[in-house]
Amino acid sequence: MQNFRNYYEILGVEKKASAEEIKKAYRKLARRYHPDMNPGDKSAEEQFKSINEAYDVLSDESKRVQYEQFSDFWQQGSKRQKGRGKASNDFSEYRDFNRFVDQVLNRPGQKTRVVDGKEAFRPGTTKTAYTVGTANRTAPRRTPPPRETVRDRAVTPEGTRRRDIEARLTLPLEKAYKGGRERIRLEDGRSLEVEMPVGMVDGQRVRLKNQGINGGDLYLKITVQPHPFFELQGVDIFCTVPLTPSEAILGGLVEVPTIDGLVKMNVPSPVKVGQRLRLANKGYPRSDGTRGDQLVEIQMAMPPEISPQERELYEKLRQIETFNPRQDYV
Repeated sequence: MQNFRNYYEILGVEKKASAEEIKKAYRKLARRYHPDMNPGDKSAEEQFKSINEAYDVLSDESKRVQYEQFSDFWQQGSKRQKGRGKASNDFSEYRDFNRFVDQVLNRPGQKTRVVDGKEAFRPGTTKTAYTVGTANRTAPRRTPPPRETVRDRAVTPEGTRRRDIEARLTLPLEKAYKGGRERIRLEDGRSLEVEMPVGMVDGQRVRLKNQGINGGDLYLKITVQPHPFFELQGVDIFCTVPLTPSEAILGGLVEVPTIDGLVKMNVPSPVKVGQRLRLANKGYPRSDGTRGDQLVEIQMAMPPEISPQERELYEKLRQIETFNPRQDYV
């Protein structure tokens, strides 16, 4: 299959991997290839894009189902041509893998499926900037209805009830933190301007009034995508920061990424591996307008190679140092 990408191989997980295993693999790889960790490295940048594309598909249950159905369709194409009959999901309209992925992730410029006028409105997975997806497992051509919350709030003259619908919206951590106005596109072709609140969290619902079925409401259930560097712990943001041996011994100011950008953090002298330092008011927003803290765990980073001058200094240090971490072994 032209352009086919094995997302399981890209993330280094088995096909039967759980959502948690996929998330763990993504975080590890995304951190390794993140552009901030590899400035100017085009190869790492492309790898980072592939990792994110793989995670965007495999982390969403419905997209993962579509991806596996698409893979099965093309792998078994020759068998179907020999008399196995027509598959329940026909993906032959996609000439290559890229077209399929563009449709699943609904990248800008892709055609939106026209919804039959007899169908109830279904929030789809097309997007301008972010994905809006139904809560149920779906296939591209045979989509079951989304999970619904029905309120008999009003009855139209034709006797059709207004219904509320719940759909999923996955956002990167930075966007969930900042909120603001974003444009999303629904499967029926409508494009909506949505004012996102600040400090959104997993499971939070954002109400879009009168955008459901027959004048009902559409509720966007928020999922915050895992970040390769930051981890939400309540209203605190956790991260690990590597130090060189000299930085750990001597302390001083070091640059640390925060969700607002780089800041200088004062490292005490000496600092231990695993020790946590706190950046006050650099965490996630609370409902009262205050913020949590950023927790920075110290890690030690050994240089991959050292210069002759550095080696000479380390040799001198070894001769005069008095600390012996193994003194209690004997």
